[in-house]
Amino acid sequence: MERQRCFSVKPTRLLVFSFIISASLLLLSIFSIWLFIDDPSIAQETHIKLNTTSLVPGLESKVKKSFLLDAHFGKSNDSTGNAMVSVIEKVENKDYGFTVAKGRNSTEAGKGCLASKQHRNSDLTSEKTEVSDAHQRIEATRSESNVKKSFLLDAHFGKSNDSTRNAMVSVTEKVENKDNGFTVAKGRNSTDAGKGYLAREQHRNSDHSPEKTEVSDAHQRIEATRSECDVTNGKWVFDGNYPLYTNSSCPFIDEGFNCQANGRWDRDYMKWRWKPHECNIPRLDAVKMLKLIRGKRLVFVGDSINRNQWESMLCLLRAAVTDPKRVYETHGRRITKEKGYYSFKFVDYKCTVEYYVTHFLVHESKARVGRKRTQTLQIDTVDKGSSRWRGADILVFNTGHWWNHYKTKAGVNYYQEEKQVHPYLDASTAFRRALMTWASWVDKQINPSKTQVFFQSSVPSHFRGGQWNSGGHCGEAIRPLNDTSHVNYPERNIILEEVIQKMKTPVTLLNVTSLSEYRIDGHPSVYGRKTVDRTPSRVQDCSHWCLPGVPDIWNELLYFYLQSKQKSSSP
Repeated sequence: MERQRCFSVKPTRLLVFSFIISASLLLLSIFSIWLFIDDPSIAQETHIKLNTTSLVPGLESKVKKSFLLDAHFGKSNDSTGNAMVSVIEKVENKDYGFTVAKGRNSTEAGKGCLASKQHRNSDLTSEKTEVSDAHQRIEATRSESNVKKSFLLDAHFGKSNDSTRNAMVSVTEKVENKDNGFTVAKGRNSTDAGKGYLAREQHRNSDHSPEKTEVSDAHQRIEATRSECDVTNGKWVFDGNYPLYTNSSCPFIDEGFNCQANGRWDRDYMKWRWKPHECNIPRLDAVKMLKLIRGKRLVFVGDSINRNQWESMLCLLRAAVTDPKRVYETHGRRITKEKGYYSFKFVDYKCTVEYYVTHFLVHESKARVGRKRTQTLQIDTVDKGSSRWRGADILVFNTGHWWNHYKTKAGVNYYQEEKQVHPYLDASTAFRRALMTWASWVDKQINPSKTQVFFQSSVPSHFRGGQWNSGGHCGEAIRPLNDTSHVNYPERNIILEEVIQKMKTPVTLLNVTSLSEYRIDGHPSVYGRKTVDRTPSRVQDCSHWCLPGVPDIWNELLYFYLQSKQKSSSP
């Protein structure tokens, strides 16, 4: 009978075999875990979608842009605690038909900021990307024949959160349009403890009240409305397309402003237009302006400088009316310096363009000082004609010209509050109190949802060698000044701005001071009357303005603001 063989293993061999198997499994597990942790392809994603619609005149229906950034945040590196970042940028414009995609990956071993190690550009040469140690700047510039826009995004990537391993993201967006003049800046910080999406838990707005922001779990949408450009900073450009009317085509220019009819020989003073450095203001289109004020009351309230602008507006709008009988003064009055108010009706547009004279916006009165009744200015009482201002759709105020007169500047027994006549009151203090009285009336009597309010800033005069009654002159000037840097900003403008800022009713400052300062050539000088006397010794007018001329540009600024308001309020 054959002996059966017995298979046996010595204990030492079994121990060695078990150790090898265990060690292999352990090494395999460690290697797998290390690969899992170190693999940057397992990414969390944050999608930021920015749709920016710029309400620029005439472009809101034409240009629609979408900027899409997909940021993939990988697991943080154990040695640095910094997240791997993969960013894909996509720029789309469906109306103009272009799409640009860009990708880049970057990480830094230092402070956790996005570094500039890897930088890839697409073939689109109009885009540029700049990456620094502290931040990554993505600047996309798109230019068409009439549109130039710049979108600037600054993204700061901080160190990852230990508990969530999701990087903190701080994004600042700046939208600029130099041609059409708006700048909007926004900042926000957010982190998410779940899937790494940009959350809506933290959301900070800047102080720009016209902005609106909608935030979803995966996308953030920003809509920026238009803000005004700085129209005060610019230069005068000679333009042969001006003037927009002539003295022969407009019957509304009174003698004091009708320089050509009074014998002025040069014509260049009518051919300058104002061009801001940061944007373009449109030439006044009379038909469009009449459509803007269709069925409305456009009312100018103030002194003779405001009458200068009002007559300019009448002439500009009259150029769009073919039948002169369709424009008339509702009371049958002819424009002169003596009448206190006028209302011109444009029949085809059912609107009126009106002017109401008031030198100070507050009440000119008389009071007894000692044994005499003397002329006073009641700086705590609004002008008695204010009832006519109510109900207007557009109000353009001014005052300032008469605050330069001797009695006003002296302030002796002139300024009155209630029944008290101040023996002396500083003219600047009186001016502020008068404006506060006007502001109080506006806040009480004007409905901001119906009426737009403007206030024209102080307008410079250009007397040289004296004042209007002491030999002051400007008649030798036939070109604008090259430099006005020596001129100080008027104190009255500063006071006006301070008063406006405290009002409840929105008031737009129609700041024409700086641009008018250049135009020493724009005054009537010796051509303010139909007379043969042209001697330098005669009284010259270096305060008012020839028409056509500088006030036409003031009205182009008004037209610019009215258009901007219409664009921002339209859906």
